[in-house]
Amino acid sequence: MKIIQVPFCFYPDAVGGTEVYVAALSRHLQQQGMEVLITAPGKDSQSYLHHQLRVCRFAVSNKVENLRKIYGAGDSQAASEFNRILETEQPDLVHLHAFTSGASLRLVQAAKQRQIPVVFTYHTPTVSCQRGTLMQWGRQICKGKVDLHTCAQCTLQGLGLDETSAKIIGNLPPQLGQLLGNWNLQGGGWTALRMTELINLRHTALYTLLSQVDHIVAVCQWVKDVLLLNHVPLNKITVIRQGLSHDFPKKAISQKLYTTPTLKVVFLGRLDPTKGIHILIRALKALPQFPISLDIYGVSQGVESDVYQQELQTLTVNDSRISFKPPVSTAQVTATIENYDLLAVPSQWLETGPMVVLEAFAVGVPVIGSNLGGIAELVQSEVNGILVEPNSIEAWTQALQRLCQDRKLLKKLSTGIYQPQSMVAVAKEMQSIYLSLKTKKS
Repeated sequence: MKIIQVPFCFYPDAVGGTEVYVAALSRHLQQQGMEVLITAPGKDSQSYLHHQLRVCRFAVSNKVENLRKIYGAGDSQAASEFNRILETEQPDLVHLHAFTSGASLRLVQAAKQRQIPVVFTYHTPTVSCQRGTLMQWGRQICKGKVDLHTCAQCTLQGLGLDETSAKIIGNLPPQLGQLLGNWNLQGGGWTALRMTELINLRHTALYTLLSQVDHIVAVCQWVKDVLLLNHVPLNKITVIRQGLSHDFPKKAISQKLYTTPTLKVVFLGRLDPTKGIHILIRALKALPQFPISLDIYGVSQGVESDVYQQELQTLTVNDSRISFKPPVSTAQVTATIENYDLLAVPSQWLETGPMVVLEAFAVGVPVIGSNLGGIAELVQSEVNGILVEPNSIEAWTQALQRLCQDRKLLKKLSTGIYQPQSMVAVAKEMQSIYLSLKTKKS
């Protein structure tokens, strides 16, 4: 059986958790005897091998000539390139792991026209939330129900408008945006005035995608809840949580005695405000006399990441306890975490994992994380970690102080860690879905 996996991007580009997941899943599927090809949008069309995985990149238009392509059905050039890959490869199934202008509804439709089954995995809130966080007004968890004016208003506020202006402009009829779009008015204020038209296009594309794919994988419970709320049939959804790329022996708790005076905290992840590193730094700076160190292994993914890193470095001036480290490879993440007492995950959005929590658990390191989304599903507060209100610097300060002063608590949390499942188990469940869809097709 030949499977095409389609993430948002792929190595050697800077990648995120979804691409790490896709690479691990693909390797284990190959070990189970399946043929796998990874195709992903890129600047140019090219084919290569990455750690014995076949990769085929398809070019995406490098100019945004029409906003409707971004918010709607997707990039036509990318879809045309992808269609040629389908013609050449003749896969049995396509598995889509992103929903963007490059990895778009057009790709699903190209596969369906050839009667190729499609599986879709919902990896991040960006699938159904144009703001990208599923945090309404940036302050509270959104239930996830897609609604034209509510989503337009929240998106506009996330782009920098004050809440009052966002509510007024986000309540405009989409017909006005259509008229402005027909005159090709876009950028700045024009895009804001067109937001209800653009959100309407996005929602139409989303509903079409969810209805046309053959099966949907939710990587955590809140994703399943959002899908059900948006009228996806229950029998079309399977919850398959993320798994680790490798099996790890359960860490011997006795090896971590927590007797050193300094509480060693680590953060690994993207340099992005949604990851909440600024909250963590401010909380630590509120405890200047406490022996706590923080090492940040940040991954930059462009100019915005670089700007954010500069802001973080300004925050840390004159605090030698906080260090910025170069990012580590995926293979070195667990070995890096093992050197610390605590993993910090201060995310300000709804994570679907994150994988780094599982990697910490694999080596017996407890987690202090935001009481949000997938983090709250993985971390049991007072059992294998501590959950903290996400945007409260005071709450983070109190939690860090408590963990610094109570080493018995750290030891107790480490004993409550469970061993996460491996990607082997994930691949077996995925293979079962693939085979059932192939059987249905025949």
